[in-house]
Amino acid sequence: MTWLLYRLFMALGAALLGLVVGEMLRSLTGMEHLGLAFGVLSAALLVLMLDAVRGHRLLNWLRGSQTDSAPRDTGLWGEIGYRIERAVRDRERAVSRGRVELAQFLSAIEASPNGVLMLDAQEQIVWCNRVAADHFSLDPQRDLRQRITNLVRAPAFVAYLQGGNYAEPLVLANGRGQGTLSILVREYGEGMRLVLSLDITERVRNEAMRRDFVANVSHEIRTPLTVLAGFIETLHNLPLTPVERDRVLTLMNQQTQRMQTLVADLLTLAQLEGSPRPAPDRWVSLDGLLARISADAEALSSGRHRLSLRPVTQAELAGVESELLSAIANLVNNAVRYTPEGGDIELAWRVLDGGNGEVTVIDSGPGIAREHIPRLTERFYRVDGSRSRETGGTGLGLSIVKHVMQRHGGELLVESEVGKGSRFRLVFPAARVRLAGDAALGDEAAFNAAALPAH
Repeated sequence: MTWLLYRLFMALGAALLGLVVGEMLRSLTGMEHLGLAFGVLSAALLVLMLDAVRGHRLLNWLRGSQTDSAPRDTGLWGEIGYRIERAVRDRERAVSRGRVELAQFLSAIEASPNGVLMLDAQEQIVWCNRVAADHFSLDPQRDLRQRITNLVRAPAFVAYLQGGNYAEPLVLANGRGQGTLSILVREYGEGMRLVLSLDITERVRNEAMRRDFVANVSHEIRTPLTVLAGFIETLHNLPLTPVERDRVLTLMNQQTQRMQTLVADLLTLAQLEGSPRPAPDRWVSLDGLLARISADAEALSSGRHRLSLRPVTQAELAGVESELLSAIANLVNNAVRYTPEGGDIELAWRVLDGGNGEVTVIDSGPGIAREHIPRLTERFYRVDGSRSRETGGTGLGLSIVKHVMQRHGGELLVESEVGKGSRFRLVFPAARVRLAGDAALGDEAAFNAAALPAH
């Protein structure tokens, strides 16, 4: 209330000054009322002039940028200037905090793996993050204030956005080409909408693979079961000679073994996918593995092929012995099964530049067409389904090989041409390869490789 006291004292001072002036005029002119009126008027004008000057200074400050301080007058105008300046500074701090919080919020949305698209009541783009721009093939800056339906013209999306029924998400092909999006719209504010997009390509692919896997397993098991059921019915209903009975039992045994092999391969795949990455400090003699694989391949071939399966490597591999044996044996056994009689099969080893190791299986079989090579490691994929079943394959061997190599940090490479045979290469990282006499160096390298992520 100091400003009120100040104005009272100022008015009292002006009134006293007016009385003095009025008294002087009265004594000079002899007109009593004129002197009093002039004194009061002069006092009022003085107060108004002081208020006008101070008010003008404050208005000039308000018309400006308010970056400097408000006029530091005393009394009422000084109090008003101080209050206004404090309110302006509080507003500026609030706006600054709001901008920081908005920037942090938008930065968090920008880091989201989901696409976020904000639309106003006219379906114009207010803001979008980079993920949404990628999903809908937009430019985050150039396309602002553009109608989304002018940029994303997929009929399903336009109908979903304008239909107003957002209870279920829309599944839509990705605008960039191959891929699938799940789109969800939420309304907020005055007619504004939030469009959320999620790339579900991998999920859709996994679901399709899961359905195909279940269908393939069902088919693969149903076939021998049907054969077994037929043979059992034959044994039960028909009088068979001893020779016929032995033949039926032999075929039943073959179908049983086929199911056992299939179940074993399925269990192997499940174990590979659910197990931690092999330790890098468990070393396996490659020569010992190749000797066992060679013996099994010679028994499977029964002299029908020219085999070269015993290279002297003097090398060791870091990993799980049973998995390494399974990967190499699958390739060699496939070569024996699919190579015609009289063909050549070779198993080789070499150390590549940089220290990587490579196991190569080469055959002179019929070869594989180029379009089939990228799909060879898919479960149950067969280049020739009938021929694969005749040779006893389950369609899971190369899938097992791929998983084993991924778990050991390596890769499976396939080179083949129809009529010219095939070459399957297992490339192991240098950290998992050592000569038998390089134990210390190999242990150290393998330990360093343990920190690398699995593929």
